[in-house]
Amino acid sequence: MHTGVASGPRALEKGVVLSYIQGYDSESLREIVDPSACRQRLEDIGSQRSLPALLERVWLLKVLGELDESVALSEQSVRVARMAGTRKDLLRSRILHASVLTERGAYEAADAELSTCAEEADGQEWPSIAAFALSHRGRERHAAGDAEGARSDFKRVLFLRQELGASEDELELAMTMIEATERRRSAVSAG
Repeated sequence: MHTGVASGPRALEKGVVLSYIQGYDSESLREIVDPSACRQRLEDIGSQRSLPALLERVWLLKVLGELDESVALSEQSVRVARMAGTRKDLLRSRILHASVLTERGAYEAADAELSTCAEEADGQEWPSIAAFALSHRGRERHAAGDAEGARSDFKRVLFLRQELGASEDELELAMTMIEATERRRSAVSAG
């Protein structure tokens, strides 16, 4: 099901423009994308080795369900960021790697990595990266069945995005994620 929230062009925090997200599934909270547009973009990127290109390829492969290739490439992006990137680049790469782990069902590993990234971003006073980490951790916790943890993360994302002056679409998306976790929490307590 579609949440009804169109995200417009999305940035993978820095540099990589992703206009392929059409919304989010109201149950799984996964991105809804146009697979043909994603495959075309993968073809356009080819084998570019810049960090932004690697991160975009990781994300495209993830949303297309090509998780083995995505996880291998995400590990490579973390190595590249560690060797040649900034601390922010490394955090972004680690967050994206953890999001691939979530898709593979490795919830504990993803949660640990996303928690560490969120804490580091908070400590460095990088609220946009903290929100990025928390939004992925919220989705990981939602997928793992931790509705309360997911709700708490999404509420923090909403607060951070408000503080950053985010667009109405971004704020609406955070509220939609909170509502989805509240629905799941209500369903679990009723069942």
